[in-house]
Amino acid sequence: MPGQPVKVAVVQRPPVLLDRDSTMKAAVAAVHQVADAGAGLGVFPETYLPGYPVWIWSLRPGDDYGLSQDIHTDLLANSVDLATDDLAPLRDAAAARGVVVVCGIHEREGSFSRATLYNTLVTIGADGTILNRHRKLVPTNPERMVWGQGDASGLRVVDTAFGRLGGLICWENYMPLARYALFAEGIQVYVASTWDSGDGWISSMRHIASEGRCWVIGSGCALATSDVPESFPSRETVFGGQGAWLNPGDSVIVAPTGQVVAGPLHEEYGILYADIDPTEASNQHRTMDVAGHYGRPDIFTLTVDRTPRPPIRFREDNPDDVVGNA
Repeated sequence: MPGQPVKVAVVQRPPVLLDRDSTMKAAVAAVHQVADAGAGLGVFPETYLPGYPVWIWSLRPGDDYGLSQDIHTDLLANSVDLATDDLAPLRDAAAARGVVVVCGIHEREGSFSRATLYNTLVTIGADGTILNRHRKLVPTNPERMVWGQGDASGLRVVDTAFGRLGGLICWENYMPLARYALFAEGIQVYVASTWDSGDGWISSMRHIASEGRCWVIGSGCALATSDVPESFPSRETVFGGQGAWLNPGDSVIVAPTGQVVAGPLHEEYGILYADIDPTEASNQHRTMDVAGHYGRPDIFTLTVDRTPRPPIRFREDNPDDVVGNA
């Protein structure tokens, strides 16, 4: 039986790179805009607050170390600390308009003196509460110079008013076991927040929808060289040789049948909308359920350790020793 359709929105607009407050204002404005359009879900790109670290694909680890350090200093200062409620403006907007929001952030755990950042996907409920925080499991290639590794504590699906929602970040979507962990929890609306783009990525979105029999929302990071603020450290050195588009975006919405129903939004800014029925995901499992009758649990077993990674702490009996992630 069909359920209640919900309008979903993918916000494909550039951040104000390395400026959390300005990007936050843009995100809040977008939440109000998608709510005015009747959307119950608004999705933002990977590390939208305060922008994907595109510079890492241009700078060299050795020769450009000084440039990288200056940029990272600004990134650290503009990252998001959930413990001090840096997401309050976005949470308040979600609650005021009754919209579920999925947003990528650079997450800093602890005070400014702690320099480890995480690539995090945050799900905010329609009442403004944080429903889930998922940290990217494996930073890709030079991303390892920016982010630490996440754990599986947020590798899960949450209930919303319109269905079961979860998501993965960029190339995590190429990790079969990570996808399966979400399929096994009955995901109906699957968010793929990413810096990737192009035909290969869009094909992957269609494959995941067909494989998991779920709605897939691919949220891309459209960014042009002209969007980089003049205040960006060594802007001309880092971006002077780049083309007009640093990333074309290619946001897309795919049905559980693998059919593209909206997008791709290519080399342009905007908001992608689609009306979806989350129960269609459940109905499509009649023919294929990779975590059910098509999963052969008598042969295959997946174990997911969702224990949060503990912080480093000193031993009480000897302050010179530490335990945890040493």
